[in-house]
Amino acid sequence: MNHDTYDNAYIAGILNSVKSIAILGASANDVRPSFFVTKYLIDKGYQVYPINPGQAGKEIAGAMTYASLADLPGPVDMVDIFRASSAVPGVAEEILAMDPLPKVVWMQLTVRDDASAVRLEEKGIKVVMNRCPKIEYGRLSGEIGWNGVNSRVISSKKPVMRQGFQSFGIRQR
Repeated sequence: MNHDTYDNAYIAGILNSVKSIAILGASANDVRPSFFVTKYLIDKGYQVYPINPGQAGKEIAGAMTYASLADLPGPVDMVDIFRASSAVPGVAEEILAMDPLPKVVWMQLTVRDDASAVRLEEKGIKVVMNRCPKIEYGRLSGEIGWNGVNSRVISSKKPVMRQGFQSFGIRQR
């Protein structure tokens, strides 16, 4: 697969199909991007499992934190990697040891490892690299356009306003 660009349908398909996400490298520091993403995805209705060995047994953004992928209480649909690209081969090994395997491995902005992507895709796992699910969710839902950012998505669909954080149609509850 070409990981330089992704069709909107590919990204939207992932965001619509996954229900549970392990965030590897989640931070308890509320000014870190990994904290923002963790909280945002929880607020959008995903079951999120922060992974951070230094915070294991504590909560991050209201979700119980685990030391490693192997410590998760059950299967997850997606693993979101907030680690340096150099750590991805080792993370890929951990992911390939999971049973069952996740449907998706998502590597955050600036994180890319093509060799690991090939290995994961050979096992039937979808891979996204150098993208942020929070940004992609906001872009595809039109939410990010409210801030004057060009989302490259045109829609006449009026957002449905709900209590709390808004979910503009990427996920149906």
